[in-house]
Amino acid sequence: MAVCTKNPRGSACALYPGQPLCLICTICESSVMVSLHCLYIGRANDLFVLYLCEKDPTFWNTWAQRSLRSALDLQELNKNMAKNLILFLGDGMGVPTITAARILKGQLLGQPGEETQLEMDKFPYVALSKTYNTNAQVPDSAGTATAYLCGVKANEGTLGVSAAAVRSQCNTTQGNEVTSILRWAKDAGKSVGIVTTTRVNHATPSAAYAHCVDRDWYSDGEMPQDALDTGCKDIARQLFENIPNIDVIMGGGRKYMYPKNTSDVEYPMDKKLNGTRRDGRNLVQEWENRMKGKRAHYVWNKSSLLSLNPSNVDCILGLFEPADMPYDLERNQDTDPSLTEMVDVANNILKKNPNGFYLLVEGGRIDHGHHDGKAKHALYETVEMDRAIGRAGLLTSTYDTLTVVTADHSHVFNFGGYTPRGNTIFGLAPMLSDIDQKPFTAILYGNGPGFKLVNGLRENVSTVNYEENNYQAQSAVPLRMETHGGEDVAIFAKGPMAHLLHGVKEQNYIPHAMAYAACIGQNKDHCRFYPNSALGTKPTVLPALLTLAWMVF
Repeated sequence: MAVCTKNPRGSACALYPGQPLCLICTICESSVMVSLHCLYIGRANDLFVLYLCEKDPTFWNTWAQRSLRSALDLQELNKNMAKNLILFLGDGMGVPTITAARILKGQLLGQPGEETQLEMDKFPYVALSKTYNTNAQVPDSAGTATAYLCGVKANEGTLGVSAAAVRSQCNTTQGNEVTSILRWAKDAGKSVGIVTTTRVNHATPSAAYAHCVDRDWYSDGEMPQDALDTGCKDIARQLFENIPNIDVIMGGGRKYMYPKNTSDVEYPMDKKLNGTRRDGRNLVQEWENRMKGKRAHYVWNKSSLLSLNPSNVDCILGLFEPADMPYDLERNQDTDPSLTEMVDVANNILKKNPNGFYLLVEGGRIDHGHHDGKAKHALYETVEMDRAIGRAGLLTSTYDTLTVVTADHSHVFNFGGYTPRGNTIFGLAPMLSDIDQKPFTAILYGNGPGFKLVNGLRENVSTVNYEENNYQAQSAVPLRMETHGGEDVAIFAKGPMAHLLHGVKEQNYIPHAMAYAACIGQNKDHCRFYPNSALGTKPTVLPALLTLAWMVF
């Protein structure tokens, strides 16, 4: 039987008879492994040893008691003022996606997976967000982005405008604009940043700065002439004009910044990636001209980004691809930065502002993986975003930084089939269908491109490589693109006032709670009473001050 013994550092080594290698346990108490990360030597033996741990009731009782003590510690609420605000948005990251990514993360470490903790799992406060748009039961990413960034629910397909605006109708824009928490932070003197794995003018980041009745108006090249004639602006243009000097902008979307037919700097021979602008403007050059004399840099590849010393940079524009950035599984690690690397640079640039910062980080291609029916891409994107969350946690403190992780919507993605413990997340269920007598993968979609018939019958997945990166998981209903799901999504929060994010909330509540924590936007009356605020006095001193004032007057 495996034995777990303490060492001076509080960790331990689990030994399995006859095995030459052991790994380090994270926790060991009373000769019983109380962490689920005990021993992972090989696929057969690690499960055997793990089950020996779990079959001892002391294992579960000890773990539960440690969790209970942690929960009791939360009774002392963090009511500091949030100097910094970070929102991590997993586009399409529904609860099934989180669970599957958790298992994948563990399996990438050689563990069974179910017992693994994502970084977001460690956040002390969790809530549910109702994601519907004002005109849609199952939402899109534009209307939801307006909700969790601007604090107002809106119609699907619209960005930074209220529900009075109608999609694609330019003349409904004026007078219906709503501002975002990024704008509130900038107006309060904070530095602000946007980091995404999609285009910087895609739905999620766009709602932070744009007011547009159509999420597809990336540049004027995608806009109808009547909208241009009416005076509506494309989203790329609004990125540089609506909120001057957004301090950090990183992601894809290069082609929307350049005149039509301008060759791309990285892919000059691919005409599909040429510039798209009909107005002849070079928005990157305009940005560089405006930033002359400032510590500002435009970069378009990883080496240029990582060569910068953030201490000497105040503003950065990083456009690393003509459109969306590649999936992390397909990323050229020499030329394209990871989400974690971009977050690291962004944080180190923004944190220099003594007033703090607001940072929006989007793991945007989780959504794209699901739409394509390619669950492997979606889950690896989620694991990478979780890695970025962990990196941001190391660079900040819960004393003065409120970090929130959530999703805009879910997908019709799930996994099941009574799979055994440690079953590879991309593997088969342990049974055949009792209808067509064929195997099926644990991961399935309710609809999407994975619907396939062979000779009029469901494809036999054992004849294909269902663990290949681009495998499209089987779906119940054939569609060219899989759809969003309509269920609530999770909100994870840590840091000052994180306890405000609890229960079941409308999605537009999120920026209001974050702004309250940082004393920006609408709610400022309470700010002088924050324990760590220079704006005023702690509440416990207030009665004495009032008494003194009464005595004087």
